[in-house]
This record gives sequence, C-alpha cells and structure tokens, in this order.
Amino acid sequence: MNAVGESPLAVSAFVLLGIALLIALGFEFVNGFHDTANAVATVIYTHSLPPMVAVVWSGTFNFLGVMLSSGAVAYAIVTLLPVELILQVGSGAGYAMIFSLLIAAILWNLGTWALGLPNSSSHALIGSVLGVGLANQLMGGGDGTSGVDWGQAFKVFQALLFSPICGFVLAALLLLALKYTVKRKDLYEAPKGETPPPLWIRGLLILTCTLVSFFHGGNDGQKGMGLIMLILIGAAPTAYALNRTMSDATTPAFVQQSQTASTLFASHAKGTSVAADAESARKIVGEALKSKQLNTPDVFAALSTLSTDIANSVKNYGSIRQVPAAATSNVRNDMYLASDAVRLLPASGATLSDEEKGTLKSYGALLNDGTRYIPTWVKVCVALALGLGTMVGWKRIVVTVGEKIGKTHLTYAQGASAELVAAGTIGLAELYGLPVSTTHILSSGVAGSMAANGSGLQASTVRNMALAWVLTLPAAITLAGGLFFILRHVF
Repeated sequence: MNAVGESPLAVSAFVLLGIALLIALGFEFVNGFHDTANAVATVIYTHSLPPMVAVVWSGTFNFLGVMLSSGAVAYAIVTLLPVELILQVGSGAGYAMIFSLLIAAILWNLGTWALGLPNSSSHALIGSVLGVGLANQLMGGGDGTSGVDWGQAFKVFQALLFSPICGFVLAALLLLALKYTVKRKDLYEAPKGETPPPLWIRGLLILTCTLVSFFHGGNDGQKGMGLIMLILIGAAPTAYALNRTMSDATTPAFVQQSQTASTLFASHAKGTSVAADAESARKIVGEALKSKQLNTPDVFAALSTLSTDIANSVKNYGSIRQVPAAATSNVRNDMYLASDAVRLLPASGATLSDEEKGTLKSYGALLNDGTRYIPTWVKVCVALALGLGTMVGWKRIVVTVGEKIGKTHLTYAQGASAELVAAGTIGLAELYGLPVSTTHILSSGVAGSMAANGSGLQASTVRNMALAWVLTLPAAITLAGGLFFILRHVF
C-alpha cells in the first residue's frame, strides 16, 4: 500500500485479510493431503518407497511444481467469477464471497476425506465459485461481468468430465501395450510381502510418482494462487489490481497496441459515434457482457473509447507501474472489460479478418499481462501449504486407491500405467490453462488398469467414487450459495 502512495489498511480490514489468507492456505493444505495421496499410493503399495519417504518426496516435488507454474490455471478459475465482483460491489460482498467459497470447499473436502473417498478438490472449488456467483446474481448483485461466466464454466466442465474418462481409457490401453511389448513377468505381479520390486521397476514407479506430484503442484497449486489474488484484489485493489511488476520498457508497445485496437474497433462501429466518455463506454460494454450481445456498432464504438482511454492513461502516467492509487480502479476496470470483450467477440458473431483476430489476440494478451500476475511471495506460501499438506493425512485415500478399487492387489505395471497417464494429462491441462482433477484422473486410471488386467473392480468403491463425483458440484454450489447469503447479511 505504501508503494502506491496509499495509507495502510484499517486494523479491521487487515484482520479480515489475514483470516481470509489463512483460510485460503488452509484450503491448499487440505488439498495437499487429500489429492496428493493419489500420487504416493502406487509407490507405497508396491513398496517402492517407505510411506514417510514417499510423502516427503512427493511434497518436495509439489512445492517445485507450484514454484515453476505459469499461473494460467489460476486465472482460469478466477474468471469463472470475475474479480469485477469485488471491485464493483464493495469489500463487504468481497469478503462474503471469499469466506463462502473457501469454507464450502474445505468442508466438502474434509467430509469426503473422513470417508476415505478420492473426491476432487477442483470440483469442490469450482462448485463453490459457481454457488457464490449464482447467489450473488439471485440477490441482485453487481453490474458488468460480476456474475458467473458460463462460457468459461462450460470449458472447465468439459475438462473435468473428459479427464477421468481419458484416465480410464488411456491407462487401460497403456497396460495392454506394455503386456504386448515388454515380456517381463515380474512387471505384472503383485508385490510379495514387504520386498521392494526390482531396481528398474522401482525407478519407474518413483519416476511416475515424481511426475504426478510435480504436475499436481503445477495445476492444483495454481487454484490456491488464484484465490489469494482474488482476496488481495478485493482487500487492497490499489496495490494488487494492476501488475506493477511490468517493466516500463513495455509501455510503448502497450500504448501502440491499444491505439491499434481502438482503430480496429472504430472501423467496425459503422459510423456510430464513440461514447462521450470512458464512464459511458464502461456501462455499454458491461451491459453487453451481461447479455453476451457484443456484435453491435454501439459496443464496438464503446470498446474504441475504452482502448483509447487505456492508451492515454498508461502513456500519461508513464507505465502501468506508475498508475496512481486514485486511478487504479478505473484503469483496471477498463482493461478487464476490454479483455473480456476481446475474448468473447469471436463467439458473439463478429466478422473479423485473420489479421484483425491476430491484433485482438495480441491486445488481449497485453491486457491480461497488466491485470493477471502472481507475486513470488504468493507462490511460496501456496507451495509450502500444499507441500506440507502432502506430508500428513495421506493414509485414508492411499488405502482406497491401493486396496479398494480393484479386487486384487495393485501390480507394478498397473501403478506405472495409471501414473504415467495422470502425469501426462495433468501436464497438458496446465499447458492449456485448464483445471483438472488429479484425484479423478489417477483413480480412474487405476480402475482402467484393473479392468484391462481382468482383475475386476469393487463395485461399492466405484459406486461411492462416482457418487462423490456426481454430488460434489451440486453440494459445493449449495453450501457456498447458502453461506454467501448468510455472510452477505453479516458483512
């Protein structure tokens, strides 16, 4: 706050901020011992590593995965419920939102963990975000993009639906391919007593555990980062609503790209005069984003005004880093509204040439660079919470994955197949900025390997896992929506 020339937060606001951050890190801690048990299940049940060595090893690579992550998944979660909600409806609604979605996700995670069910933390968090957004809309909250972004939500749903099916099918196919190509009898046997497997098998299983842990940290850790940025933007928007780490050297390109985009938008306005001022333009674009009716001359004219205003603001202040506290909200709102409109324009029926699409894609990337970033200290806190969570509470889920999915003991090849598929799927999801469930990918991979091996599946466990998968979204939506309604009357 001092760095942007603002007074420190009031004591009450600072206390609420501290509590919100602790709860967010608590979610990531619970996520660690709930989800990462899946990564260590195979190495523990095949006696490749002792339990405590396995969880410490996994926790370490979770930490590294978080620290080296891109941040794309963090904002894929955040954009389900755009941060404009906090900026537009005030700090009371912001804190109600944060506490509701975090407490709901944690309660559901702890409940399923107590029952030993491999539930998805991603499902729980996304359901909670949707519950808050729906409750806010039903209560008549905010303007612009402050409700649920259903277009983004459906993309996330597709990733969550596809990933466990992918895990089941690919793990089954990989096991069959191994049986066809690798004629080593010991690879397809269950462990005998406490004896570790042959060194090469042990190395393979430790490698797959390492990859799943690393990619789990990279994907799931970003969800905690997104939540913390949501909290920081709500509590201290002047300090965190804009990316003040951007180099001043990027300013000329940013201004030029904004002016180019403004000219492009004006060319599609079909003679409609641009909005008189930025405030009028914000209202037009905000209403268009609510209705998803963006392909109109008025909206193009308003976007031209917003882009010009963004260019002039950054040019006059010298850089995004130097935007004063008093102007932060307006500049950030302009950038966020323009970015959201650029993202949604192609789907709204706008006719754009390939060159224009390229221009808007570059402009959208620059706008996102200015508003979407993760400070290093946030990464470190989330990495520690997730890594430490990995090292406790793992046993319940490990027992389910190792003993209760199939009717026979997990073999070396089955464990390796399930984890290789899980690591590849999670890694690709992070590359494309999609949140997926480590739990569902890995547990469905184990089920797929059991089915391909003819080992049989335990119907009660599979039924309970499917029930948890089906119920998580509606349960989290209901919990978070109810909590938001209650807390909205408190704050």
